[in-house]
Amino acid sequence: MAFEHTFSNNPLNRAEHERRNEAWIAAKSTDLTSRILPLRDLKVLISKDVPPVLGWQNPAEMKVLGEVPTPLLLGLLEGRAYFAADVSSLEKASQLENQKYHFEDARSAAGQVASEDAGIIAHARSHVGWHSQHGFCSVCGHTTTIQRGGQVRKCTNCAIEHFPRTDPVIIVVVSNGDQCLLGQSWGRLAQSKMYSALAGFVDQGESIEEAVKREVMEEAGIQTTNVRYHSSQPWPFPSSLMIGCHAEAITTEIHKDEEEMTDVRWFSSEEVQSALDGKSNTLTVPGPFAIAHHLIKAWADGTVR
Repeated sequence: MAFEHTFSNNPLNRAEHERRNEAWIAAKSTDLTSRILPLRDLKVLISKDVPPVLGWQNPAEMKVLGEVPTPLLLGLLEGRAYFAADVSSLEKASQLENQKYHFEDARSAAGQVASEDAGIIAHARSHVGWHSQHGFCSVCGHTTTIQRGGQVRKCTNCAIEHFPRTDPVIIVVVSNGDQCLLGQSWGRLAQSKMYSALAGFVDQGESIEEAVKREVMEEAGIQTTNVRYHSSQPWPFPSSLMIGCHAEAITTEIHKDEEEMTDVRWFSSEEVQSALDGKSNTLTVPGPFAIAHHLIKAWADGTVR
């Protein structure tokens, strides 16, 4: 199944070969044909147009803000280099907000811009967020420097290389005939009608199938089988990859994790379809922005049964 979820349609060539040339990266970061996307406190600069576009700046426009931190190379498109830059520490960053541009939360911005721009937002936000937290080596504590355009940070003392991480997360709709299993977690969905697919991080030394079975057992007390991959979605909050699956239940009696889940229930296909159509008074499911929506919809449509 081919899906282009929100955040997954990045058009940039990530420039693997060009990244090996530090002189080329340095030259491109000041080249007036290049473009830089500013982020402040992980909010992204977008235009006030309807619909908005990304607030790309050229290096000369960025220079007036002061000593801009090293731009991070995102990639190439039609011969032009594209970068992201964290301007959070610059007092003059507020000058970027004017009649044309403003900083917007990445989640909100992604829901407004074209899908290609949303893909770039995912890359830029995850990239900037990781670098903001890894200025020091986790091995010896010394400072690290950016190399390969941001694809790696290298310790100035012990020379250990640190790479931006992506955390795999399984998200699964479990079915039992004409019913599917949905849940509410404490804090995020509690006290609402919103129910979503069960999800959790993949543990070390664990396959996707094992992670699905473990998470469903931990959160709902349900044994599962026949785990099938559906699609995946980058989720830059801060840097996860949502791995969407379907599975079948072996057992049906729910024993939810009281500390993590506020509720877990079986819902009929009729109830779920009504929620997808926006006609249910008792159930709400995530919108098309999230992979959970498409997993639930595929089950309700009978696509995966």
